Amino acid sequence: MLLKVLGTAAGGGLPQWNCACPGCTGARAHPERRRRHASLAVRARAGRWYVVNATPDIGDQIEGATELHPGPGARQTPVAGVVLTDAELDHTLGIARLREAHDGVDVLATAPVLDAVREGLRLDAVLGPYTPVRWRELPAGAGRPLDGDSGVTVGAVPLSDKKPRYAADSPDSEASWSVALRLHDPGTGRTLLYAPALAVWSEAFDEAAREADCVIVDGTFWDDEEPLRSGFSTRTATAMGHLPVSGPGGTAHRLARLPGRCLYTHLNNTNPLGDPHAEQHKHLAEWGIEVAAERMVIEL
Repeated sequence: MLLKVLGTAAGGGLPQWNCACPGCTGARAHPERRRRHASLAVRARAGRWYVVNATPDIGDQIEGATELHPGPGARQTPVAGVVLTDAELDHTLGIARLREAHDGVDVLATAPVLDAVREGLRLDAVLGPYTPVRWRELPAGAGRPLDGDSGVTVGAVPLSDKKPRYAADSPDSEASWSVALRLHDPGTGRTLLYAPALAVWSEAFDEAAREADCVIVDGTFWDDEEPLRSGFSTRTATAMGHLPVSGPGGTAHRLARLPGRCLYTHLNNTNPLGDPHAEQHKHLAEWGIEVAAERMVIEL
């Protein structure tokens, strides 16, 4: 299984267009600190790639990954579709950018997320006149082949019932509004667990994480008080639906006990991990944990 990290930032990116916090100011002064919205590309089989979460940066992300470049035909592309972990705007707005898809595009998500994207954002009606979109329900558990009848399989591990604001009135209150993706390669027997938003470390998630060879997980905030301390929110990280990296309720000590490789993604612009020289990186290194890098290639 071949994976390409397309982005590692939380909503708004780094820098965020309307923000002058130290993290955004530093990223403007030091372009190497810039981060696109969190996304991942997975090769389902030869010549067929799926993008995990279609962000507002999807055009630049495809251009920045030679594996996703079109050719040899004029409109031939290896990008076969999108898999969604939730219905948040920073993970779905990029679907509209795929309207030029000559042969259509697959979109996989859980039932409530599909309904929100198709009806709440009206992407079904909006994209229909441009390209055929094949909406496919993402299975729970071990999953099924991502593309065709063989190759990498994909399944969802339900995490929480956190809905995007535009879908707040939806009657659904299922835990499958936000999921982790379990990607498995039957050929190598290896598994990736991808969870860019993690509100609760459940038993099901813990079991999936222990079985995975690589875990890429929510690193939005360094500690629980970060949103309050930065002044942009009146809620803690946990109240916003993101377990922090450090502290009593943090995920770092849990990741440090896992047998597989562990990396953080989805960094908010206030997170000191956005600065590659921050002291917090040394703490992660002591725990054997990394921060995913833009354009990083992972082979499992």
